[in-house]
Amino acid sequence: MSDLTTFIAGLPKAELHVHHVGSASPRIVAELAARHPDSGVPQDPAALAKFFTFRDFAHFIDVYLSVVGLIRDAEDVRLLTYEIARDMARQNIRYAELTVTPYSSIRRGIADVAFVEAIEDARKGAETELGVSLRWCFDIPGEAGLESAEETARVALDLQPDGLISFGLGGPEIGVPRPQFKPYFDRAIAAGLHSVPHAGETTGPQTIWDALTELRAERIGHGTSSTQDPKLLQHLAEHQIPLEVCPTSNIATRAVATLEEHPIKQMVAAGVLVTINSDDPPMFGTDLNQEYAVAARLLGLDARGVAELAKNAVAASFLDTTGKTGLTAEIDAYTAAHLA
Repeated sequence: MSDLTTFIAGLPKAELHVHHVGSASPRIVAELAARHPDSGVPQDPAALAKFFTFRDFAHFIDVYLSVVGLIRDAEDVRLLTYEIARDMARQNIRYAELTVTPYSSIRRGIADVAFVEAIEDARKGAETELGVSLRWCFDIPGEAGLESAEETARVALDLQPDGLISFGLGGPEIGVPRPQFKPYFDRAIAAGLHSVPHAGETTGPQTIWDALTELRAERIGHGTSSTQDPKLLQHLAEHQIPLEVCPTSNIATRAVATLEEHPIKQMVAAGVLVTINSDDPPMFGTDLNQEYAVAARLLGLDARGVAELAKNAVAASFLDTTGKTGLTAEIDAYTAAHLA
């Protein structure tokens, strides 16, 4: 293990763009499959590793949906959420804003109150037992249309779990224009939630502009195509609107052809606040530590540079001032000790 890899492994980190179901590692899927042996999903870790080897993005979607199919009741939701936090703790992730899609579970028959109680129970356990602080972004699955937007807004605003801090929009971007979701984001923002839609992952810069102007985005999920528009890059840099960059995900979804062509270098060169994230880590064969290693290679960073990236995520997070100060100090102290 190289010195930088060792440094990254121990570095205290925050993650801002990571999906709930998409974080189900083979270990977690095996536990869920054992609870539901009729699912057809393998329970053996070796068989699961093969199951998680994707032929293409369409196959990834098939596997993703088979994992969604394992989440059938509130206890499954609680197990998934708590075990995600356990995987995060192993990577020294101290704080994570987890993108949760209540609509998918509620549509499958889990009562909204039971769903919210399950994630909240897991959140409290993760904080006290694992030292991982979880917060929620409830996101609209855009491909499911305005019905899903209405339901997501209803659950978010009627139930308002303590861990809920933001409102998002995920799913495919092509054929799913951002402006149609403006009324739902307006309601969420009025209720005190932050706006964090995906934009510009597989579509052009206009999608990002729409997210900024119509949805009042405070951060952009992905923002990969921002480098195609110099005015947009300048706007993002000038207003310090963070991008949630997920390098390996962008390759897996074919948003970017190769890592060497990833626009992260142009983003940083333009002065944009870049954060590093894992998106759907086990499904893309990665984790946050590996994403930091990828970013370090692409940007030519040493340990101090990687620590600055970690502090970007803290700065861009919705932690309160005390939380940001504490986690930033922890990163600085770790870095100083490592470099001493």
